[in-house]
Amino acid sequence: MNLFDIDRIPSSNELTDILAESKKVRIEKIVSAGQVSPKDFWYDQAENEFVALLQGEAVITYEDGNTKLKAGDTVVIAAHKKHRVDYTSFEPPCIWLCVFYD
Repeated sequence: MNLFDIDRIPSSNELTDILAESKKVRIEKIVSAGQVSPKDFWYDQAENEFVALLQGEAVITYEDGNTKLKAGDTVVIAAHKKHRVDYTSFEPPCIWLCVFYD
C-alpha cells in the first residue's frame, strides 16, 4: 500500500480507510477534497488523536482558536478537546494519517 495512492477524489464525503486497529489503537487514512465539518458541529471524541497531514492544506478549529496545516504538519488532539475541520484543499486533496489511541 502507498499512502499517496488515491482511488478517487471524494465528491461529497471524505474517504476513510482503516489501515490497522487493535483494542487500544486505530490508524486511519482519510482523503478529503473541500469537505468541512457541518455548521455548528464539533467533534468530541473519547480518544486522543495524532494527526499528520501528508498532502494538501487544512484548518482545524478549536473553541479557543485554529491551526492551519500544510503538508508535513502534525497535531495531537487530546480526548474530549472539541474541534472541527473548517477547510480542506481540493487541489491537491488532503491526505490525512490519523492515529486514535487511549
